[in-house]
Amino acid sequence: QVQLVESGGGLVQPGGSMRLSCEASGIIFSILSMAWYRQAPGKQRELVAQITSRGTTNYLDSMKGRFTISRDNAKNTVYLQMNSLKPDDTAVYYCYVVHIASATSKVADGYWGQGTQVTVSS
Repeated sequence: QVQLVESGGGLVQPGGSMRLSCEASGIIFSILSMAWYRQAPGKQRELVAQITSRGTTNYLDSMKGRFTISRDNAKNTVYLQMNSLKPDDTAVYYCYVVHIASATSKVADGYWGQGTQVTVSS
């Protein structure tokens, strides 16, 4: 019922900036939470940042001060602004959304995007 499309990835130089976007479409009544995860080769997928429907944000400690998550509720879109990028930030970044499909739904569902590659290299 829900499709997530990430965009904004690519190649960036160390110290540079990049903005990722994730737009949710389909049957959506209310999005409870949107988040960004990342996974580097040989490593487990880890949470980068998340934002709730009320705007509360949480970040991985190592990302604070460099990454900023934001949300446009009208567009069902979440963004990840990444600054001062490091080679260690190289990974596939995934969007994750938890939503309620209707006003009568009793279960919240989670959906993953396909991921977008971010490569930090000179």
